[in-house]
Amino acid sequence: MTPAHDTLVDVGTLATHLDDPNWVVFDCRFDLADTAKGRIAHAAAHVPGARYAHLDDDLSGPVGPDTGRHPLPDPRHLVDWFGRQGVGPGSQVVAYDDTGGNMAVRVWWLLRWLGHRGAAVLDGGWPAWTAAGLPVDAATPTPAPAAFAGMPDESMVLGSAEILADLNTGRWLLIDARTAERFRGEAEPIDPVAGRIPGAVNLPLQQNLRADGRFLPADRLHALYAPLLAGRAPETCACMCGSGVTACHDLLAMEIAGLRGARLYAGSWSEWIRDPSRPVASG
Repeated sequence: MTPAHDTLVDVGTLATHLDDPNWVVFDCRFDLADTAKGRIAHAAAHVPGARYAHLDDDLSGPVGPDTGRHPLPDPRHLVDWFGRQGVGPGSQVVAYDDTGGNMAVRVWWLLRWLGHRGAAVLDGGWPAWTAAGLPVDAATPTPAPAAFAGMPDESMVLGSAEILADLNTGRWLLIDARTAERFRGEAEPIDPVAGRIPGAVNLPLQQNLRADGRFLPADRLHALYAPLLAGRAPETCACMCGSGVTACHDLLAMEIAGLRGARLYAGSWSEWIRDPSRPVASG
């Protein structure tokens, strides 16, 4: 069976599959300023059967002297973790959070990186689920392990060295998902250096969403991104952010818009600034 949903799932569709053993749900609620908050919220109430996915513990590798704040996890560890959570080759995975999908997109992208296409983000997330009056649970799920297998597709990732080598050639277009204030270097609440990579363009992830936290329709997302590409192939673009997590929000938006093939700059701003010799722009 090939899972049917590879970008978004609405709350009504998920509600009809809560008892479907082929559907696996991940609660990705997370607060960078309070890393225990999401786990506590999950323990209080979650979509029935949802496993908790902690950004630092489950979805990132260890931080090193040359990495960003959320390095990609070791693929072997990630494959093992997904298998222990019950994800198999035919699983339909749905990930949600309470912030417009900006954490859930990490699960979506990581599964694609490993070759599993049956992954989607719950459109509107936890707020849409609760607003619809759908059932919640506080029980800790005990998933049956599955035989998950995956190999990372390195063509989906762009590294700092590649960006630096081609910084002045125009080979890569970097799309930065951070807020406009952070992109311009006017504010930097997380990282020790403010600014952006020279030549990058800005499309804050909040612009991908409607007022209710659901994604814009495909035609409106296409109208947002196409002018940035200005005729470039999406394969010559890479999305970035502070640490390579919320950049996946722009990648999902591009996928919905039919602009497929952009890469993830996994290290993003927090890795770029680890080397003070790399150039920084502001203003």
